[in-house]
Amino acid sequence: MGIEICTQHPVLEVERLKVHFPIKGGLLGRQTGVVQAVDGVSFSLQRGETLGLVGESGCGKTTLGRAILRLVPLTEGSVRLEGEDLARLDRHTLRERRRRMQMVFQDPAGCLDPRMTVGEIIAEPLKNYQICCSRDRVRRVQDLLKLVGLHPAHSNYYPHQLSGGMRQRVGIARALALDPAVVVADEPVSALDVSIQAQVLNLMSSLQERLNLAYLFIAHNLSVVKHVSHRVAVMYLGRLVELGESVALYKNPVHPYTQALFSAIPIPDPNAERLRQRTLLEGEVPSPIDPPGGCRFHPRCPRTKAICREISPELVELEADHQVACHNP
Repeated sequence: MGIEICTQHPVLEVERLKVHFPIKGGLLGRQTGVVQAVDGVSFSLQRGETLGLVGESGCGKTTLGRAILRLVPLTEGSVRLEGEDLARLDRHTLRERRRRMQMVFQDPAGCLDPRMTVGEIIAEPLKNYQICCSRDRVRRVQDLLKLVGLHPAHSNYYPHQLSGGMRQRVGIARALALDPAVVVADEPVSALDVSIQAQVLNLMSSLQERLNLAYLFIAHNLSVVKHVSHRVAVMYLGRLVELGESVALYKNPVHPYTQALFSAIPIPDPNAERLRQRTLLEGEVPSPIDPPGGCRFHPRCPRTKAICREISPELVELEADHQVACHNP
C-alpha cells in the first residue's frame, strides 16, 4: 500500500463496543436470552488506513460494521468519529455526522433499487442532504461515475443492465457522494468473479490514495485481506483475539485461532501445499447465545490451560503494533 498514513489523530475510535440482541418468546414475549453478537471490541482507524476484519461466519463482523454506522443499536461502548462520540448524539446531529461514514455492501445487485436509474441512485444521498441544485447534482453524478471508472452515459442505465463489477462500482460511487472519511466495506468483492475482484480492489486502493479514505474491510478471503490491509483484526465469537500489522501478522500469527485460520490459506505451489501442516480445529463454534466462560476459544484450543476456562484474556500488546488476547501466547 503506497499511501502515507496519518498516525496523530484516529479518524475512528471504537471502545469496548457491545451489541447484544434480546431473544423473546412465549405468549407474553418475555426475554428468554441474549445473543452476544459483539462483546467488548476496541480498535482505532487512521486516515488513509485499511483495517482488515476477518473471522468465521457468525463471529460478528458484519454486526460490528453496522454498529459503527449506527445501523444497529449499541448495547455498551462508544464509537468516536473524528473525535465525536456518536452514541451521545441526538437524532438530527447523528444524521449530519453520517455523511462522514458510508458503507459498501456485499451484494451489488441487492443494494441497488431496480426501479431507479444509476444516476438517480448516486444522486439520492445528495438529494437527501439537499446538497447542490439539480444541475450541479447531474454534474456531480457524472464526476463520480468517472471517478469509479464508468462512463457518464451509464447514469441512464438501470442496475439490471450492468454487470456485477459495474454495479459494485455504482455502489462505491454512491458511498463517495457525500465525501466520507470512513467507508465500511462488507465483503465488497465476494459476490464478483475472480477476474473482476482485482479490478474493484485496485479501484478501492486508488480511491483511498486519492481521497485519503479510511477503510474497515470485512472479508472471508484471507489472501485478499492480506493484499489490501495495512493492519488485520481477527475476530472470534464476538471478540477480537489478535490485531496487528498485516505483513507481520501473516508471517507470525500468535493466537492459536489465528494460526489455524491462516493455515487454511491455499498456497499456489502444489509441492509446498502438500508438504505443509495445517492446524485443524476440533468441534464447532459455540453459540453466541451461551458462549463458554473464560476464553471463548478454549473448547477448541490445543493449548488450553485451567486459567483459560476461568478468566477471559484481555487484548494486550506483545510488541509494537501487535496485540493478542491469549493466556499462552
